[in-house]
Amino acid sequence: MPRAKEQKPKSKGAPPSVVPVLQNFLKTYQKHCIQSQTSLCPTIQRDLKSSIDREQSLRKFTLTRAGDSTTSSRPVSLEPLLMAILDERYTQGKEICIWGLQLTNPEIARLALFLESKGHTICPVTTLEIMNCEMDLWSLGRLGKALQFSSLLSLVLDYSKFGDEELESIFSGLEKNQRLQGLSLRYCGLGPQSGPRLGSVISQSAICELHLDGNYLQCSGTLALLRPIAEYADIQGKEQPTSASPHAGNPPLLPQACRERSSTLSQIVKSSEAVTVKRTSQKKRGGRGIRKKGKSLMEAGPWVSTLHLADNSIDGTGKEAEQLPELTRTLTCLIKHSTHLREIDLGNNVLGEMTAADILEALRARKTGKLPPLKITVTPRISSDTFTSIWKHSKKSNRTSKKTKKVVITRR
Repeated sequence: MPRAKEQKPKSKGAPPSVVPVLQNFLKTYQKHCIQSQTSLCPTIQRDLKSSIDREQSLRKFTLTRAGDSTTSSRPVSLEPLLMAILDERYTQGKEICIWGLQLTNPEIARLALFLESKGHTICPVTTLEIMNCEMDLWSLGRLGKALQFSSLLSLVLDYSKFGDEELESIFSGLEKNQRLQGLSLRYCGLGPQSGPRLGSVISQSAICELHLDGNYLQCSGTLALLRPIAEYADIQGKEQPTSASPHAGNPPLLPQACRERSSTLSQIVKSSEAVTVKRTSQKKRGGRGIRKKGKSLMEAGPWVSTLHLADNSIDGTGKEAEQLPELTRTLTCLIKHSTHLREIDLGNNVLGEMTAADILEALRARKTGKLPPLKITVTPRISSDTFTSIWKHSKKSNRTSKKTKKVVITRR
């Protein structure tokens, strides 16, 4: 008879196996689905079984619709998952992703309580992703209130159509939020009227990564969003000594003489005097800096590092054309002076030849000022000469030396 395969003895001090934990979690999740008369999410069931086979903790829970709606009339619900996390005290899950569900008020209420329980029980989740889901005004308002007390570092609400009231419910939980650092509102139907509110939120929160692709901000909305960021960068650029290190991790404090420049910036300056900002570039954090900063509060202020504005109808046509020159000045000011900006995406916006030329000059000025490298995506609908000049400018900085700052230009 073949000899049975001998199991290797576990070494002393080895961490306990995660398999029993995941098996118990799956059983508890199945129990709550039965009690609530809801369907078991096929994605969560699959991911849990896969994690058991690999003997690895499951960090991301993805809630989707049942695969075949004809086999079961019961909907997939968020509540059994949250109850299983609490019952099993499962602390390894860091992300909850909800795709394409119609979320009821009780589900959002349970989610809000779960996010707010960080000081009482366990709330290990740092990323919440709700994509293409239906929520009414009450649910959005309850979720907005929970954001003020949660430990979330990243919030994704892509493909959700928001009106003015719905947006205000979410924004109310973002102002003065010193934990949330990433916000994504792609393809949410945001128009020019959303620009001023977005600019206000960015100025009074710790958000440094903003993704707004696929909306309709146009020139006026984009200008209102960028104005407080550019004003701060302009003051910073004028007041910073030329000998300052271009890669200093902390944003410089504003001097007394500049505190009357604008009311918004004045509030930021007062808070900036209290503590030094602890934000570093995403590259220095190995692309995972948002998760590493979760336990400490960040200083609020308009120092965005990643800004995606692709496909936002930003062009020089129609009534918005008169706003394009001022938008260009604001954008180039941001490029020239912002020490925090690392990436900006303007793809699929017809900015025109003059704006492209101004962007090129701003990139040259940024290099002369020895600011950190900037990755920028621009539309291909510009002249070949302008694009080639931008390309040569960035390529030349690559060839000089490894220590020279480079600008990466992407054409899309």
